[in-house]
Amino acid sequence: MTVADREAERIISPRLTALLPGSRVVGEEATAEMPSLMDGLDHGDVWLVDPLDGTANFVAGSSEFSMMIALMRQGQVVGSWLLNPLSSQLAVAARGDGAFIDGAKVQTAPTSLPPGAWRGSVLTRFLPEALKNQVEAHSSRFGAILPGAKCAGVDYPAVATGSQHFLMFWRLLPWDHSPGTLLVREAGGHVARLDGSEYRPSDQRPGLLTAQNRDVWETVKTLLLER
Repeated sequence: MTVADREAERIISPRLTALLPGSRVVGEEATAEMPSLMDGLDHGDVWLVDPLDGTANFVAGSSEFSMMIALMRQGQVVGSWLLNPLSSQLAVAARGDGAFIDGAKVQTAPTSLPPGAWRGSVLTRFLPEALKNQVEAHSSRFGAILPGAKCAGVDYPAVATGSQHFLMFWRLLPWDHSPGTLLVREAGGHVARLDGSEYRPSDQRPGLLTAQNRDVWETVKTLLLER
C-alpha cells in the first residue's frame, strides 16, 4: 500500500457513489482497514475499486499498473473499467453488451494452434506447493508458461485480445478479478473456478482459470492440472 493507492481511492470513491445514489464502495484500501466492508457483496449496488493494481510495478517505475473498477448488482458484475493511467488505454465491459478497448469492440477467436504453441500466465506466488509442482511438471505441454505481469489490469486484457491464451490465479480478492473476468467473458472467453463452477466475487474460495474460449479452458485444465 502506498500514498498513491490511498489517495486515488479517496478521490474515486465519493464520485462513484454520486453517480449511483444508494450504492456503496468496497475499495482495497478501505477494506484493509475495515474488513467488514466485504460483508453483503451480493446485496444492492456495490462498486469494487482497486485504485492502483500492480503497486509493486508502480513503485519500481514500470508502466504495468492499472486502475480498476467493477459494478456489482445483486452479486452479479454488470460493468467494469480498466484504465492504464500512463497510456490512457481504457478497457470497458458491460454485461450482455460486449467488451471494448479504446472504443473498439474486442472479440476472442477460436485458436487453430496446438496447445504446444499456447502462451499463458500462471501466478504461482500463492499456489499450494503441490499444485505449484504440478504446474511446473506439466509446463512443457505448452509453448510458454509466463509469471504474469503482476497486474491483473494487464493480464486479463491480454487474454481478451488474444495475446495470451489463458491465465490462472489462486488468490481471489474481488477487486482484482471482477473487472477483468467480465471483460474476458464479454469478449467471448471462458472463466470458471478450477473445479468448473461459476466464479462469483463474493465467494472467496481460491483458484480461477480464464481462457480465450471454453475449448481452450477445458484443454488447459486437462493438460496442466490433471495428473
